[in-house]
Amino acid sequence: MANYLGIHSVGDSLITFLRDTYPEPLRTQHPCEFGLISSGEFRESDNRWGTAVTLYLYRIEIDKHTRNTPLPQRPKATPFPLSLCLYYLFIIWADSALVENTIAAWVMSQLHQHPILDQSTLSSTADWEPGDQINIVPMEMTNEDLMRLWDAITPPYRLSLPYLARVVRIHSEVSEKGRPVVATRYGYGDIVDSHETD
Repeated sequence: MANYLGIHSVGDSLITFLRDTYPEPLRTQHPCEFGLISSGEFRESDNRWGTAVTLYLYRIEIDKHTRNTPLPQRPKATPFPLSLCLYYLFIIWADSALVENTIAAWVMSQLHQHPILDQSTLSSTADWEPGDQINIVPMEMTNEDLMRLWDAITPPYRLSLPYLARVVRIHSEVSEKGRPVVATRYGYGDIVDSHETD
């Protein structure tokens, strides 16, 4: 499980993984930037990025298969962790079909060969626990849904690769409802028999 930085940690870890594994001769032939991008940054994306791969988180939903499911190593722990699915677009920014297609193929190949983020690849900012794993799988997205998403943002369409990251578990912080008990006082009194008062 992760803390509240878990969502950002997944995106940051994906971008760091791709940046660190971008190979030669691609680094020389097609220098490429890698970065996370927010909805607000789309307005300046066309001018900001040259050749690049950006990762855009466009949707978050609660995982219906693991919601209200305890962790195997903590079956009695409550409350249950918040289980999330993260919907991403890998967006390819390039000025030629050759560069765009080549980088897209490389990104898809990397995610196909390395579909799991574990503690060795997840950034430490979210306090991931041993055994935590995030699966990265290709998403099926209709052309209509993809075009509707791009219609809602400012730049014209760019080649986009939809992927799903699951399951991201965020632990709940349990706050103390009261101060700890330090003493107990008992009171004594006479017990009145109800028959005596009749």
